[in-house]
Amino acid sequence: MKKFLWQIAASGLAVGGLIPAVFASWHYAGAEATSRVSADVISQGRQIYADQCAACHGADLEGQPEWRSPLPSGRLPAPPHGASGHTWHHPDDVLFRIVKEGTAAIVGGGYESDMPGFADVLSDPEIRAVLDYIKSTWPERERSYQERVSQGD
Repeated sequence: MKKFLWQIAASGLAVGGLIPAVFASWHYAGAEATSRVSADVISQGRQIYADQCAACHGADLEGQPEWRSPLPSGRLPAPPHGASGHTWHHPDDVLFRIVKEGTAAIVGGGYESDMPGFADVLSDPEIRAVLDYIKSTWPERERSYQERVSQGD
């Protein structure tokens, strides 16, 4: 558990987002986060991604150009979700909460982001399907790392 808390802090999460992130980890723990996911779930996630996420994150998960450099608004562009991005550095529960609640809700402290929450648009299983699709595109090294982070190793 200590390492899990350190990973959240290292991800730049404010203390205000820490307790909800821990509760979200319990919620997500029952999902098929680390088990094999069916082709149907990945296909469903691919379609939801195309419909809800690709406009900002790119059809091929490539993100927006110069995603590490703030826009004139001070907000960061949408990052890639492939191996070149940082998505795979985060545990499942954090990724789930970002999609469900939006980045600003997770980071807290007045942080502003263009990433909205999709709680009113996507069901929990649909959010998990999108994440399963994204994870299915990662090379083995990134998938293995992300599984270990999600398990708190």
